[in-house]
Amino acid sequence: MKTVAVVVQEGFSPFEFGLACEAFGLDRSDDGIEPFDFRICAAESGLVASNLGFSITVENDLSFAAVADLVVVTPVPRATWAMADERVCEAVRGAVARDAWVLSVCSGAFVLAASGVLDGRRATTHWRYAETMRAMYPEIEVDPDVLYVQDGKIITSAGTAAGLDACLHLLRQELGAEVTNAIARRMVVAPQRDGGQAQFIARPLPRVTSLSLTPVADWMLENLRHDLTVEQVAARAHMSPRTFARRFKADFGVTPAAWLARQRIIHAQRLLETTDLGLDRIAQDCGFGSAAVLRQNFTRMLGTTPTAYRATFAA
Repeated sequence: MKTVAVVVQEGFSPFEFGLACEAFGLDRSDDGIEPFDFRICAAESGLVASNLGFSITVENDLSFAAVADLVVVTPVPRATWAMADERVCEAVRGAVARDAWVLSVCSGAFVLAASGVLDGRRATTHWRYAETMRAMYPEIEVDPDVLYVQDGKIITSAGTAAGLDACLHLLRQELGAEVTNAIARRMVVAPQRDGGQAQFIARPLPRVTSLSLTPVADWMLENLRHDLTVEQVAARAHMSPRTFARRFKADFGVTPAAWLARQRIIHAQRLLETTDLGLDRIAQDCGFGSAAVLRQNFTRMLGTTPTAYRATFAA
């Protein structure tokens, strides 16, 4: 992926637009990361008004989006959902046809839906708009309970910060986990929130700091190589297994088992990128036990084998 086009339309949301610029447009060559050819595009070059009373000057029309490796569609006003700009829709269809990446943030998914590229696919948008999308486009499998969804090379995300999670998810596939973690550190954000995490977490901050499960999660990360059962971890949290599982999902948005499996895969990615350890050793260090189990989980979560991943991203 070398070229990135971010498409803005009248009434765009500055925050979601900004996070796309931060993820793909910032020059990080001083960190050893080759910059993308990044351009902001609109159906017509010129002034484009935001939804907060200011405008930006866009120099590029959609001709660059017609050849870009990634086309990002930022949110659009509710009034335009039923009458999407056909010029933008055509740019989206063209990107999918040439096997480029397409990523929408929040209500930008309605542009993808109007273009027809989501028909028969699973997708998401902000949870407040999910029922509207389902009613307008019944042929789309709308999932309102996740941060982002990848179907082939199309990524749709929920609102606001979930768009940044989706951008980092894409960068991990293109640049690898280690480089993407460096980008996340520079942004001062968490490097990984799994797409299957709930959009709405019942209790995002524990009411009593002493009851936070963060120390237990940190301990789990330090002991990935060991066989960690819910019973064992619950005992460390001084809770019953059932209470611990319920509290963990409320605080982290996923089950303890799903969170632990994802952390093990992330650790495996780092080891594959930065060491020449064999698969059996990596499997042991990550808590998978054997190379066969590592391969099975790695392929299921990332859609590629550990060997192929190492060949692509090893330093």
